[in-house]
Amino acid sequence: MSSGGVASSSEGAEVTRRETGLRSRLTSYGDDEFSLFLRKAFIKGAGYSDDALDRPIIGIIDTSSGFNPCHGNVPALVKAVERGVQLSGALPIPFPTISLHESFAHPTSMYLRNLMSIDTEEMIKAQPMDGVVLIGGCDKTVPAQLMGAISANIPCISLVTGPMLTGSHQGRRVGACTDCRSYWKDYRAGLIDIEEIWRVNDELVPTVGTCGVMGTASTMACLVEALGLMPLGSATPPATSAARIRVAENTGKLAVKISVENEARKCITPQDVLTRESFTNAIVVLHALGGSTNAVVHLLAIAGRVPNLNPPLTLDDIDSIGRKTPLLVDLKPSGSGYMEDFHRAGGVPALLQQLAPLSILHLEALTITGRTLGDELANFAGKFDYPQEIIRTPSSPLFPASALVVLRGNLAPDGCVLKQSAVGNPALLKHSGPAVVFTSAADMAERLDSPELASKLTADSVLVLQGIGPVGHPGMPEAGMIPIPKALAKQGVTDMLRISDGRMSGTAGGAVILHVAPEAAVGGPLALVQDGDIIGVDVDERKIWVGMVGGDAEIERRKVKWDDEQRKRIKPRVRGYEGLYKSTVLQADQGADFDWLRANDSE
Repeated sequence: MSSGGVASSSEGAEVTRRETGLRSRLTSYGDDEFSLFLRKAFIKGAGYSDDALDRPIIGIIDTSSGFNPCHGNVPALVKAVERGVQLSGALPIPFPTISLHESFAHPTSMYLRNLMSIDTEEMIKAQPMDGVVLIGGCDKTVPAQLMGAISANIPCISLVTGPMLTGSHQGRRVGACTDCRSYWKDYRAGLIDIEEIWRVNDELVPTVGTCGVMGTASTMACLVEALGLMPLGSATPPATSAARIRVAENTGKLAVKISVENEARKCITPQDVLTRESFTNAIVVLHALGGSTNAVVHLLAIAGRVPNLNPPLTLDDIDSIGRKTPLLVDLKPSGSGYMEDFHRAGGVPALLQQLAPLSILHLEALTITGRTLGDELANFAGKFDYPQEIIRTPSSPLFPASALVVLRGNLAPDGCVLKQSAVGNPALLKHSGPAVVFTSAADMAERLDSPELASKLTADSVLVLQGIGPVGHPGMPEAGMIPIPKALAKQGVTDMLRISDGRMSGTAGGAVILHVAPEAAVGGPLALVQDGDIIGVDVDERKIWVGMVGGDAEIERRKVKWDDEQRKRIKPRVRGYEGLYKSTVLQADQGADFDWLRANDSE
């Protein structure tokens, strides 16, 4: 499909011949020439000349916001992209969309990811541009932008804001947000006092930029390189570095190159680039990085926007590819380093060089440059022949394989996810114990540290949190990493088996099973679990189960009772975006996108 034939989420969209510059996507007045005349009249009010307005237009999505410190460098990036576009003879025009920050979005940024994807798609389609640069960074921003841009299907390139630098506390290097969680856990256990927790608070985020560990933001940035929608070497330069500015300028140049048709080349759109092979490459890199569990949901959502992806991407692909892929990058939370270390070690290109001999990558996959991944990787030959300890060799991996695993069983028929490389106590990878159930995040907050609950808890208990899935909360909050109850933390317990239908931050670790599907709110088996039921996992066998007194008959009895209670419950009308979200969001195993936004095979 050419960039003029835009795949639409709205009914009745027509495929028209490709128009460029100001002539593209004219406002409907019934007279195209008048529409162009009026458009030119208004934009000349901004001081543009006819020479500027006769050039191809590159849109630049500006996601700067006072509520988004991860995007604090966006104004400088916009300026650098503009420079690159102008050096290549085109006209850059920035425009705003929704901006999401993980810590400044209620109830959760995941709740707003699909809304941002709609905003991105519709603004790309509504405004005249031949190509677009997607500037984003914080967690859900990058997948939201890709989802929207794939559906709009004009030439696009991602430009991430880049990771923050590390700070220092008592001579120790620290950075968001694995260290945030580590220090808070120590504070809950009484190992540090309130004065120290507030001192370290000043050092955890010392600069603008995304989290400086292999959390969701860093993971998605690296995966976009592997997908081929961002030039190699673009993911890791720190937000505050000159290298990040140069990446932005080069992105502007490339945006013009892929967006302007001539006799020598055609435009390159995301649907031209994204294939099963490119998604396989991204999954390989996800496991090799020890990346965020959130990336699983995002990759499934991104793949769901690609028409005729055959066969469709599923959770089974995540697991089967992981079995062949070693974890090579020594970064928190699976390791000990930070993103600035990964950048100095060579970043994604250096990692791909280690993975290439294993024959698990598809180096023939096309990238946004118009060249294959193998061709792009060849540009880095010999550039990383220096000592470093962050990127391991396949012969001495940080973890042998399957950094992330998918489990199935009667508790999660449609699957759930565990980041086994970040489990603190390996014995929990094959474990069974009595369930301690929280019916909601509010219930957990109220009872987790109560004396009444403390008397029932042991280190073998399995903490179960219901009602935080896509529909249940709504928005799958990052509450799945249930804190260790204070009573056990003070006894020295640092890890427990925890299970939920929600998510956890990519910066977190522990024996935490997430994304249980179907979720409790739609009647999944998780909704039926009660205190004392025995829950078991066997990661080697990829199994998860619940055992109840009475066996399958008891499970069925509880399901009948649950269904009956739901039928009797008065369901209030839910207005606005929340109503839309709850009525159309898909389950985690399908990426938690809206059902009406996914691509149809006929597109």
